[in-house]
Amino acid sequence: MYSRRQFLLAGGGLGVAALVAGVLTRRVAPPTLIGAAQAAETFEVSHSDEQWRALLTPEQYHILREEGTERAYSSALNDEHRDGTFACAGCQLALFTSSRKFDSHTGWPSFWAPLPNAVATRQDRSLGVLREEVHCRRCGGHLGHVFDDGPPPTGLRYCMNGLAMTFAA
Repeated sequence: MYSRRQFLLAGGGLGVAALVAGVLTRRVAPPTLIGAAQAAETFEVSHSDEQWRALLTPEQYHILREEGTERAYSSALNDEHRDGTFACAGCQLALFTSSRKFDSHTGWPSFWAPLPNAVATRQDRSLGVLREEVHCRRCGGHLGHVFDDGPPPTGLRYCMNGLAMTFAA
């Protein structure tokens, strides 16, 4: 007979193994969620895969078009505190203003609200958990995720990849 502790440890180990397997699989195989989602959606700005690769750096392409994620604390935009606007690196649509930025201590630029009509969301189950993916409403580029642990007045945390955005003071 298993003790409760053994049962919980075994269950936790299986959960971690599934998460690691999902992450490893995701890195080995090209992600397909955004491609499938984009095929079903129409965006104002659209390019062929070859055109996106020519317009973006390899790192930006990975994040915006393949739903990649940059390393925590690797983006200069995480520490950007000047007044200005953060725009989509794919189509230059203004997404966030610095007046809505806050330090979430997560390692990614975080905002409590986007600009009106700037982003859209869709469900993301890629890591085995339900999350809300945030993408540019004009080109469909993956920006990050939104969580419900942010500050007032919205209580939301738009956790964005810095490489998915540009900044203009």
